[in-house]
Amino acid sequence: MPEIKPDTSGDANSDDAFMREALALAQQAASEGEIPVGAVVVKEGRIIGRGRNRPIAGHDPTAHAEINALREAARAVGNYRLDGCELFVTLEPCAMCSGALLHARLGRVVFGAKDPKTGAAGSVLDLFGEARLNHQTLVEGGVLAQECATLLSSFFQHRREEARMNHTPLRDDALRPDDAKFESLPGYPWLPNYLSDLPALAGLRMHYLDEGAHAGPPEGAPLTYLCLHGNPAWSYLYRKMIPVFLASGARVVAPDLPGFGKSDKPKKETAHRFDWHRQVLLEFVERLDLKQVVLVVQDWGGLLGLTLPMEAPARYAGLLVMNTTLATGELPLSAGFLAWREMCAKNPGFDVARLFARGNPQMTANECAAYNAPFPDAGHRAALRAFPRLVPEFEDSDGAAVSRRARDFWGSQWQGKSLMAIGAQDPVLGPPVMQALRQQIRGCGEPLVLAQAGHFVQEHGEAVAQKAVGYFSP
Repeated sequence: MPEIKPDTSGDANSDDAFMREALALAQQAASEGEIPVGAVVVKEGRIIGRGRNRPIAGHDPTAHAEINALREAARAVGNYRLDGCELFVTLEPCAMCSGALLHARLGRVVFGAKDPKTGAAGSVLDLFGEARLNHQTLVEGGVLAQECATLLSSFFQHRREEARMNHTPLRDDALRPDDAKFESLPGYPWLPNYLSDLPALAGLRMHYLDEGAHAGPPEGAPLTYLCLHGNPAWSYLYRKMIPVFLASGARVVAPDLPGFGKSDKPKKETAHRFDWHRQVLLEFVERLDLKQVVLVVQDWGGLLGLTLPMEAPARYAGLLVMNTTLATGELPLSAGFLAWREMCAKNPGFDVARLFARGNPQMTANECAAYNAPFPDAGHRAALRAFPRLVPEFEDSDGAAVSRRARDFWGSQWQGKSLMAIGAQDPVLGPPVMQALRQQIRGCGEPLVLAQAGHFVQEHGEAVAQKAVGYFSP
């Protein structure tokens, strides 16, 4: 039997409340690559059936949101007739679903956005208005219509953008990862997004995730968690944290740096420079016009990301900082980092999956293997070879001066909230390094220390994300 959820919203707002339940299901459908439509069946103020679009996943042309919700509701009451029930759906029902709704003897159908192409509740035809049918169902449209329509239009815009970007010419000096390498990765269901029009990219294609709430009134705009990965990771690193952030109503943006993940990969190691990657990120934030940002950083995500907010402080509301540092060139690099750099130089083809497995015994073999997906051969690994040498070592190193400027910003000008999480088992950027960084960040309180976590804190990320949601929520 499905979960029964009482209506606590009151009669005046119950339609909106139930439509928001349907919208949440529609967003789940979108995250799975399905057209975002969600539906709930309600009886006596309680939800007895939920459904979202699943034709692709189920290889079933009838698996529309309304049909799935009807099936669950019918099982709940033990009858295919649903007398006295109402259905809330984010999109005007098609002819198939309208027929099923009438056959189920629903008393009322409420939909959000109109469907001018296949809508059978008045847009293309009106089955519910057919007087010759032996059952009449009341239909009401337009409940949260703008929110429902925005979700659909954003989904199809992403699809069009993806199709356009898939035809972006590949530069001669770069490689493009094979989409087949990223199919069915565990815990990574989100749709890809691409852009190539940032000046710093000069035609390279950059991949990013962009999920959750994208708009809201200025006084109630949702938080945007900007999640920056390090080396040798990519946006897959945040798969355990993203669902927690999304469940809070926030937007989540997680880019793959050039050379990593699904982004194009320059063939030459010399293409990778501290100032270039920083400029790409600055332009990326401006291009997406990110606001109310909680900056989420670890490893190189911090070396680069911690230098961003001082250029546009008004965009940033918070900082979630995990095992990383500011490399100002004023202190010698740690022995742990020097050992890592030497290992990378001696073993340029090291197994990324094995690296993750060694420090994260809780990960499955398939999860570890997912980190190898962007790097099938030496040609795709230029960034992995270059990044260990890019950490600013001396005061005149590329990135050192801007990192010193960032240190001064965090110590005296930062106005947002800060939360630190530390993987205690990290031999390179563990507690001593993080406690020193904490002293440089104005208002940063006692850190959340994860005793079993190592360098890649995000692999224990649910607890960190839950703490962050509570801490940063307005």
